[in-house]
Amino acid sequence: MSVVKPSIDDLLKQTDNNRFLLASLASKRACDINSMLREQHSRVLAVQEVDDITVALSGKDTISMAMDEIVDGDISFEHDVFEEALGHKAEAKA
Repeated sequence: MSVVKPSIDDLLKQTDNNRFLLASLASKRACDINSMLREQHSRVLAVQEVDDITVALSGKDTISMAMDEIVDGDISFEHDVFEEALGHKAEAKA
């Protein structure tokens, strides 16, 4: 599987060309989306069995949804918090 839309270059622009940060943001958001959809599903359709409820409800997998949100600028990160977590300032890549 590869990222085609949105393009990896567009995604990396949103995360200061940091592949680790992109993966972290996308996976965290995908987990949040999945949890949200599962909670909605359990409230509304408590008796129905579906293997992958996220795809059944939205038509897209959670990683695709997260990547779309990142490239649209709906999901971002705080530079200061990220640098503090790293323990140093991130170097800008040309």
